[in-house]
Amino acid sequence: MIDPEEVLEKARSAGAEEAEVYQVISRGHPVYFEANRLKQLETVESEGIALRVWRDRSPGVTVAYGDADANELVTRALGLCALNTPASIELTPNHQQVYPSQGKLISPESLITEGKSAIEELLNYNSSVLCTGELDCEQHTTRLLNTQGTDCQYTEISTSAFLQVEWVRGEDFLGIADGSESSEEIDLHTIKKRICQAMNWASVTVSPPQGRVPIIFTPKAANLFWETVIAALNGKQVWEGTSPWGDRSHEQVISDQITLKQDPTRNPERCPFDDEGTSTRELTLINQGRIEQFYTDRAIGRKLGIGSTGNGFRPSLGRYPTPSLINLIVTPGNGDLQDLITQLDDGLVIDQLLGEDADLSGDFSANIELGYRVQNGQITGRVKDTMVAGNIYTAFNHLLALGGDSQINGSYVTPSLLVEGLSVVS
Repeated sequence: MIDPEEVLEKARSAGAEEAEVYQVISRGHPVYFEANRLKQLETVESEGIALRVWRDRSPGVTVAYGDADANELVTRALGLCALNTPASIELTPNHQQVYPSQGKLISPESLITEGKSAIEELLNYNSSVLCTGELDCEQHTTRLLNTQGTDCQYTEISTSAFLQVEWVRGEDFLGIADGSESSEEIDLHTIKKRICQAMNWASVTVSPPQGRVPIIFTPKAANLFWETVIAALNGKQVWEGTSPWGDRSHEQVISDQITLKQDPTRNPERCPFDDEGTSTRELTLINQGRIEQFYTDRAIGRKLGIGSTGNGFRPSLGRYPTPSLINLIVTPGNGDLQDLITQLDDGLVIDQLLGEDADLSGDFSANIELGYRVQNGQITGRVKDTMVAGNIYTAFNHLLALGGDSQINGSYVTPSLLVEGLSVVS
């Protein structure tokens, strides 16, 4: 294990103007199920360290995993400075704190027991399916220190569960997947309940509606919408002039039913500081359809003249920080998914999509992997060989309702959406 303090001191001694060491230590014990049985239990441990230095104001970054030589790491990083152009030195000064660990450790034995029980219940509901699953409890410790007096650290413990059933009926193949992640215990009962409901709705195949019909996107499928909104609110896109909302700060841009926040103090990902050492905080990005602010890292915040919002995160260990959100929270509406369904005379419920994400223009076209037709307020069956296409921003301005059924999907906590203005093609 490399000592980050030693690396920082050697970088300073070797001639770095400034230096930063970013260290991540991860431990987990994933449990895998396949074909309705326990397949394997693993123990996974990793340690990575990234060194970022500046010489003559030119940056260099290099990474190492496991045991590595500190002198070699420093030499490589300083050597890369000669290949880069001078840039602003972006370091957070004087942030010194070790934050208490957050989350609950779950033993491998408990994960195995929970997984076996979940699969048994799914088979009791439908003995014809094959179940796969992965349950894991991971502990991540992040430490950041630099030559401007920052040395901060936090440990997060998270549990994740993913279940999938495969149902083959003749030439018809159906895959239904669901899961969640939390710093507390996972609610497997709710995941099983959603999968069983999906199997019930998909037991019959029906023809899809055609043209422009109202569509419900479940929280899982609605990620397509939120990813586009997140990209449009990214300060880097604003600075580069590619965000369609770059010049619309404090203006109404989407339905007034939408309030969108970041909250780094709650599930699923608690995070007290970003990968630059800036303290994270709750942000209201859109309030009742009106843009309140964009999110930034140190470099973009300086260029925009608004400072960092504490959102400088590394896409990977060896990459430079870039603006990224944590814990996207969409304020829910009222009623559950069934309440939204009863509002439709003829429409669709989309639960799983296949295809490319929408770009910043908002245009998209995707295959419906798992969707259901609604007639007279009731699910009549599953639709196949069907696509949905349209524009995300147009759909948001034709938002009919938000559900009160928020779910955790990755780092999003979002409800179902009922929208108009999209086309269905089969």
